[in-house]
Amino acid sequence: MDRMTTAEVVVATLIAHGIDTIYALPGVHNDPLFDALFKAAAHIRTIHTRHEQGAGYMALGAALATGRPQVYTVVPGPGLLNSAASLLTAYGTNAPVLALIGQIAQAAIGRGYGHLHEIRDQSGILSRLVEFCARIRAPADASRLVAAAMYAMRTGRPGPAAIECAIDVWGRSAPVDAISTPLPLAEKPVDDDAINEAAKRLGTAARILIVAGGGAQDAAAEVTELCAQLQAPVLAYRRGRGVLDSRNPLSVTMPLGHELWREAEVVLGIGTRLFAGFQQWGIDDQLSVIRVDADPEEPERFRKPDVALIGEAKPILRRLIAALARRNRARPSRQEEMLERQSRMAKRLQKLKPQIEFLEAIRAELGADGIFVDEVTQIGFAARLVYPVYKPRTFISPGYQDALGWGFATALGVQDARRDTPVLSVSGDGGFMFTASEMATAMRHRIPLVTVVFNDGAYGNVRRIQEEQYGNRLIACDLTNPDFVRLAESFGAAAERAHDPSQLRAALNRAFKRRDEPTLIEVPVGALPSPWEFILLPPVRGI
Repeated sequence: MDRMTTAEVVVATLIAHGIDTIYALPGVHNDPLFDALFKAAAHIRTIHTRHEQGAGYMALGAALATGRPQVYTVVPGPGLLNSAASLLTAYGTNAPVLALIGQIAQAAIGRGYGHLHEIRDQSGILSRLVEFCARIRAPADASRLVAAAMYAMRTGRPGPAAIECAIDVWGRSAPVDAISTPLPLAEKPVDDDAINEAAKRLGTAARILIVAGGGAQDAAAEVTELCAQLQAPVLAYRRGRGVLDSRNPLSVTMPLGHELWREAEVVLGIGTRLFAGFQQWGIDDQLSVIRVDADPEEPERFRKPDVALIGEAKPILRRLIAALARRNRARPSRQEEMLERQSRMAKRLQKLKPQIEFLEAIRAELGADGIFVDEVTQIGFAARLVYPVYKPRTFISPGYQDALGWGFATALGVQDARRDTPVLSVSGDGGFMFTASEMATAMRHRIPLVTVVFNDGAYGNVRRIQEEQYGNRLIACDLTNPDFVRLAESFGAAAERAHDPSQLRAALNRAFKRRDEPTLIEVPVGALPSPWEFILLPPVRGI
């Protein structure tokens, strides 16, 4: 039995669970943790950022890119609150992010004495951002709680967890039993009756629409097989993009999916809330809904489905494919039909030609394996509709939180976790400035992210809404910006300016050849066409 500090136990347990990186901003409340990280530097890297928001978002990006748990640590109070948007987004995107949060002295918690970084009911705040929350009170508790947090993030609906540790507990030492290793995941039984009912409904239906969300990312092969077996188009908007290769004519995005929703006899939702369909497009008694969800509470949130299949998508879909082999009707190919419909929709989407041309330049240079990190910006909105995505986990999007400014720091985490793959971040000038200071982090840790900042001198979406809906009354939308090229160069990063899609493509070609430093490319733009007529679509059923 070894004598270890709480911090040493935590670090040893993280390593035992395969964690090789921790994203961090240090502070006095967590000093013993950083001492333990220094001692374990041969086994776990510490990537320190310039703001707590950056640490949280980098962990989020790494989790979304890999599908594996990631960890960040910050001090309590303002440190936690500065990182809270990343935890909120991790919850919304079902990302396994573990937050290690410092605390004031254990005996003072909840007393209101006014200690440095004291916050009333920090645990209560954390419990509303994550599914699993605990506080380490002694070295003997540390390994068990870290293992429990890791387990919680991998079971049911994935998502973030948080562990607090007081300033006087991190450095406390005691004899410690064996370090906890990953707890085995219980294999959940699949409801055979539900599988057979789903196969019956799918096998007899003529028109089926599959909707893929973030929960389908690890079941791309199964979704692709189902798509072919059922000749069913697969709709993905943000989190489900790449589950079915965009080069497949049956791969559709929001506006064509809206048309297909109206025609469908059965909708098969896989790892998705089906929010747009239920809340915007409508539903009626002629539409049968089958849902595959990890969370047993999810299927009935809006409306009870005809069939609910609870568990991980991949094994459930394998069983469904096997059951369909005995029940599926003979189906003519829909390839020609879908090619014609895709062509018709592409003509409508030409309204977004300026964005499309920039996205075509990005797609051409990023390569099939390259990862595109979405942002709340005009290019990002268009990318969700028209950017071709070929593989799972290569389109990283913030999901329903859609937090402005998440993109650059999140993309740094994506690139840090996927050093083998080119990563591109798109930002507007407004969103980029949220975490622009993390360019220093990119340089310090030689993270070769390529960032394209589309600069229109405004919060462009806010400005357009005011122009169109408030009689061109403008307030709090125009921006004063730095020279983004010189800003990046001041950190030592490579930077240049591109004025059109051809210049952007040439700049990207140069940027992706640099694998030891970040690159920023500024693209000055004017107002861009609105994408919202293709996103905020009217009801088509149950009217």
